[in-house]
Amino acid sequence: MENCIFCKIAGGEIPAATLYEDEDFRVILDLGPASKGHALILPKVHAANIYELPDELAGKAMILAKKMACRMTEALKCDGFNIVQNNGETAGQTVFHFHMHLIPRYKGDGVGLSWTPGTLSEDEREEILAKMRA
Repeated sequence: MENCIFCKIAGGEIPAATLYEDEDFRVILDLGPASKGHALILPKVHAANIYELPDELAGKAMILAKKMACRMTEALKCDGFNIVQNNGETAGQTVFHFHMHLIPRYKGDGVGLSWTPGTLSEDEREEILAKMRA
């Protein structure tokens, strides 16, 4: 897409701190990191979200996320790791080019990626199962 900032970064038009690059992806350090080493996986082809991303690239993105998480954990000596991918404004997506957040976690880092667990009622469970089987 012509005006997509992540297309321009992934394509090398805008400089970025690149941790990894191959024919399909560029992995860069996030300019607004949640923690030390926070990075983004950007596909070089534009897809606004996971719904538009071709299946083959979605699979490759997850394999790359694992590879990068292992390398980053070893290099940064973090205590844990989050891999986050948001779809839609309500889910927290702010740039509408598919991307995955690689967030190294450190004890006491204060990064908030949690929620209060709810309860799955029997009625809700049955409703969801019926809709997914339809």
